[in-house]
Amino acid sequence: MDSLSLDIANLQRLYRDGALTPSALVERLHAHMTGDDTHRIWIARLALEQLLGYARSLEGRDPASLPLYGVPFAIKDNIDLAGVPTTAGCPAYAYTPPQSATVVQRLIDAGAIPVGKTNLDQFATGLNGTRSPYGACRNSFDPGCIAGGSSSGSAVATALGQVSFALGTDTAGSGRVPAAFNNLVGLKPTRGLLSTAGVVPACRPLDCVSVFALTADDAQAVLDVAAGFDPLDPYSRHARLGCALPATGFRFGVPRAAQLEFFGNREYALLFDAAVARLAALGGERVEIDFTPFLEAARLLYDGPWLAERYIALRDFIESQPETLYPVTRAVIERGRTVSAADAFAAMYRLAALRRAVEPVLAGVDVVVTPTAGTIYRIAELEADPLWPNSNLGYYTNFMNLLDLAAVAVPTGFSPTGLPFGITLFADAFRERALLGLAARLGRALALPLGATGHRHSPNASAATLPPGYTTVAVCGAHLSGLPLNHQLTERGGFLFEAARTAPCYRLYALPGGPPHRPGLVRVQEGGASIEVEIWALSIEHYGSFVAGIPAPLGIGSVVLADGRTTQGFICEQYAVSGAEDITHHGGWRAYLASMQS
Repeated sequence: MDSLSLDIANLQRLYRDGALTPSALVERLHAHMTGDDTHRIWIARLALEQLLGYARSLEGRDPASLPLYGVPFAIKDNIDLAGVPTTAGCPAYAYTPPQSATVVQRLIDAGAIPVGKTNLDQFATGLNGTRSPYGACRNSFDPGCIAGGSSSGSAVATALGQVSFALGTDTAGSGRVPAAFNNLVGLKPTRGLLSTAGVVPACRPLDCVSVFALTADDAQAVLDVAAGFDPLDPYSRHARLGCALPATGFRFGVPRAAQLEFFGNREYALLFDAAVARLAALGGERVEIDFTPFLEAARLLYDGPWLAERYIALRDFIESQPETLYPVTRAVIERGRTVSAADAFAAMYRLAALRRAVEPVLAGVDVVVTPTAGTIYRIAELEADPLWPNSNLGYYTNFMNLLDLAAVAVPTGFSPTGLPFGITLFADAFRERALLGLAARLGRALALPLGATGHRHSPNASAATLPPGYTTVAVCGAHLSGLPLNHQLTERGGFLFEAARTAPCYRLYALPGGPPHRPGLVRVQEGGASIEVEIWALSIEHYGSFVAGIPAPLGIGSVVLADGRTTQGFICEQYAVSGAEDITHHGGWRAYLASMQS
């Protein structure tokens, strides 16, 4: 939302300092969201007077007295908010609940302000966000791409800075796939940790309420409030204390290379390799694991009897008004009609065996790491084939609740076309805090943008050390994350080590020529400024071939950073900036490119 970052820590600081009030915030939010909903995020937005009602109830209270004081959030429209219709993405199904879902009420009681109900794959059946009569939800980075589902609107609302966090649900990946596609943290807690009372069921024993957040710390803040046993939910569980993750020397499992699947997306494969190297830089030890039992469990979810649970949850409605369902949703759910009791018991026996098979795998590592999704699709691809691409999206997610695991999706980079990529960290049930702790360390080290807002994590250079055999290089132009030449780093196994700025002794110029267009960074005696850079880690083995490909007048030299450190990085020969446009006042190449598009 304009220049205000909605991450929870920033809002708390502004409230504490008296620089912002909840009423002023919701007025800004409402003004920002007035007009066309071009990304098809919302099914229902609260009116300004409703928002002000929540805000005014907080004012006069000490902001420190409530953990989520004045924090705006969105609610997936299969979760009840008192007085607002719940549609589950099907207008004919809509009802108006007299009270909010338990998890929503806990958040409101903690000071959070609901902004509205968000779009979803109808009845939470899908991982892509296109199966909605309210329109296909559009990705926050590329409106032609899918947002992921089923919690599509919740993810995009958070990514675009319309709310601080959002609730989704996650039975098969609906809280993680949209997080990956919109550069967010997506928390899928242990089954039963967050109450599902007041949530439209999909598969009751497997359903989870999930959290989309800009940072892992924000996700933890929401979890601290929302979690708790609820006698109204027959599947609610008392939390257990999960094992902590070692600060260093943690072991992380990675599937064998032959078991990794990227569906032809080479860029995502390279980004995953870079993320694995980044975890090693944080002090982790990579351990190869056999992913077979996880993949077999994943196939049980949609090729097994659990489809009957989706059918049972909606049987009365689907039998009485089948024509009101989205065609692909109806086709998927109606497959559950033919499941027999014998099928169900056979699958339960197989699942028990698979749970036993994964026990030694999980016991041998502290956490398992996979891509969140192996690829991303265009909306047109899902409209042409609504089934097969959607099935591919669940490759790394469908097994999670069947095996009773906790998981966190974490952003780790961008493809050369500017689309986000992320990994998932998962472990045994009730390990959320350990997973979020590692996700927070990774987020601070990478210092990526927060969602699609342009705001960034504060850099934390001390969060990681270089793995043996690696060196660093500072980039300031076309090699930045998501820009045209970034692949020259990622295809050599490079990974983003930290975001940084130079010391205030440089000028930046837009050099003639291109594409790709490039800047020139020149050190000066006086009149310099601090310039945005990224520090990339590259193995010494591949460093030479990278440097050899750099054309004059650019080269590699010593670059002084704002904190006094020196690293190797891109510099430009002085002669080349004669007549070039001085763009120093923009503070960096990204800001200059943005100014050219405005």
